[in-house]
Amino acid sequence: MTVTSGGHGRGGGPGHRLYSVVVFVLLASLDNVAIGLVPPLYGPISDAFDVSGRLLGLVTAISFLVSAVAAVGWAYVGDRTNRKPLLMVGTLVWAAGTGGSALAGGYLTFLAAQLVAAVGLGAVGSVGFSVVTDLISPTRRGLVMSFWGLSQGVGTLAGTLVGGLLGATDWRRPFLTLTGVGLVAALAYLFTYDIRRGQSEPELADRLDAGAEYDYRISRADLPRILARRTNRWLILQGLTAQAAFGSLVWLPVLFAERAEAQGYSTSTAVVVGSVFATLFQLGGVLSIVGGLIGDAVQRRTPRGRALVAAVGILAALPFYLVLFFVPVTIDVPDGASGGAVVGAVLASVFTEPSVGLSLLTAVVALALTSANSPNWFALIADVNPPEHRGTVYSLGNLVNGIGRAAGNGLVGVAFQGLRAAFPPPLNFAVGLAAFQLFFIPTGVMYWLASRTSPADIENVHDLLQSRADHL
Repeated sequence: MTVTSGGHGRGGGPGHRLYSVVVFVLLASLDNVAIGLVPPLYGPISDAFDVSGRLLGLVTAISFLVSAVAAVGWAYVGDRTNRKPLLMVGTLVWAAGTGGSALAGGYLTFLAAQLVAAVGLGAVGSVGFSVVTDLISPTRRGLVMSFWGLSQGVGTLAGTLVGGLLGATDWRRPFLTLTGVGLVAALAYLFTYDIRRGQSEPELADRLDAGAEYDYRISRADLPRILARRTNRWLILQGLTAQAAFGSLVWLPVLFAERAEAQGYSTSTAVVVGSVFATLFQLGGVLSIVGGLIGDAVQRRTPRGRALVAAVGILAALPFYLVLFFVPVTIDVPDGASGGAVVGAVLASVFTEPSVGLSLLTAVVALALTSANSPNWFALIADVNPPEHRGTVYSLGNLVNGIGRAAGNGLVGVAFQGLRAAFPPPLNFAVGLAAFQLFFIPTGVMYWLASRTSPADIENVHDLLQSRADHL
């Protein structure tokens, strides 16, 4: 991890700066725990509030959308002002919403609390992204942004696992636990230092180290220029189709829970089984680090590199996803046993049950390939935009991501119901999920188009920063 040396006199030496990077990356993970918490608990929460599972799916879909819309506002303010207080406030807001979710007495109260949490979550991703890009050397953006993206993916998986394990007997417990951790997270922000905008840029480094100040800030007049960058358009639009596919995957715990119930397991055991299988099968996402490294390496050879790596990864993953949903899995766990016993039995089945081992291998390959998307998307946004635009561009991409994810999450639930007449559970879930992965095809095409426009946009940013450095 390469952390720039700018920022002398603003709070800390290398240890303090490293602490700041670690805090931002870990807290990006923690915030995504909140996102992954609800889906494995659809059953218990719907029973508690006497509503259908589809209404709980609607909560997740709306939350994705609200978080994405709120992120645009947070990011625009962050690109104009001090970012540290915004991150602290955002963390406190999502912690308050998560605590309110635990105390909700009915569906509407739960929905309102989740929307409050979603507003706070919007700050962490968009403003945090802007901060982290100011700490990373351009030659290592793919690698470090893979940790940033991985932390978010791990957080979502942790939410799935924590929700299934802590919430199997009491669905409110994981929300209360996360609220306490969120308050500790807000405290951790107090000890990070104020990172200087633009301090990672080679063109600006000498001037900033000499005491100059990069005081360029975004304005409303910049918005047309942001959208005029062709690479920005492809990076933003690809999220609509990519996240339609990724959004459908929040139902993965439900697919495996349905498979467990179809094999005769009780609902409580099936919830744990679904959460553990979904978590285990998504571990391939850890290989996003490889995708980031490859993106950095190919980018050094050609300015088209990052986008080409993302395009190849997305398209190559599609057949593996289709296999994953249809490979029969034999579940052999002790019904009614403790969560730990079920987890142990599932892990053992990877080595003793060939169908589980094959499914895990397929899932790891699929996730490893699609994980090339995340770090290279993050790095490309930083490469083709000046520092004062990055948070806003990220948030616009995240808004489109949110729309795509909400559509994928919501519409796949409708598709499951529509397919139920022709395909009995759990086959209707497998067919529905497989159909939604076809959205990866236009995603790969848009990355290829971005690979054609990114070289000119990267060169334009380099020239702009060099010109500004001459006048600092």
